[in-house]
Amino acid sequence: MDADHLRSLFEQVREGAVDVETAMTRLRHMPFEDLGFAKVDHHRALRHGMPEVVLAKGKTPEQVCEIASRLLQNASNVLITRADRECADMLAVRLPEGEYFPLSGAVRFWRDRTIHGKGRIAVVCAGTSDIPVAEEAQLTAEVMGNETDCIHDVGVAGIHRLMHFRERLTQARVAVVCAGMEGALPSAVGGLVSCPVIAVPTSIGYGASFNGLAALLGMLNSCASNVTVVNIDNGFGAGYVASLINRL
Repeated sequence: MDADHLRSLFEQVREGAVDVETAMTRLRHMPFEDLGFAKVDHHRALRHGMPEVVLAKGKTPEQVCEIASRLLQNASNVLITRADRECADMLAVRLPEGEYFPLSGAVRFWRDRTIHGKGRIAVVCAGTSDIPVAEEAQLTAEVMGNETDCIHDVGVAGIHRLMHFRERLTQARVAVVCAGMEGALPSAVGGLVSCPVIAVPTSIGYGASFNGLAALLGMLNSCASNVTVVNIDNGFGAGYVASLINRL
């Protein structure tokens, strides 16, 4: 339940459209609801102004469905990350309004599409192999109420591809840049734009990339001062922080 839902409920009580007992029932599970295997946080949107997100990895499909079902009783938007096909199929049966994105493994329930961001978030990736991580960042930013501009496959091995999109990049208020291999793309983007750049190292690359560690270290050592870094393959974290910045 976010601030708008809570305000609406109070107004309905004041106007007599909802009685006190009904309102108490709706509020009973704040700030969280104990399901035994999970304590579902219905209060997060009220505290943070952001929809709830469920990490599906490590949970059974039944657990994910139950958590999502309880959240959607009180929330307009819910994002599920890292869902496999089995989990997505069960969600499609039990909660058919969700949209599954197999590349990133995200399932999005997107009822409220109000734009809260003050500008556009650019989501950029170096290669086609980085698109799953970029997609996770994109979907996160969108469900949090932002307009996104996605630019794929513009890595530094063909720098002219990146320069082709320079004007679009300069129009962004925040940029999320995903890259594997040596992780050079965020520095290149950082040198072109004046906005914050959130670098996401991906686990794409040959042996000496060490599953994204080389990209992570390269990004942490970026010479572009507007670059900051999240963890390997953490498209969700990048999209979330970009959303917070875009609301400031």
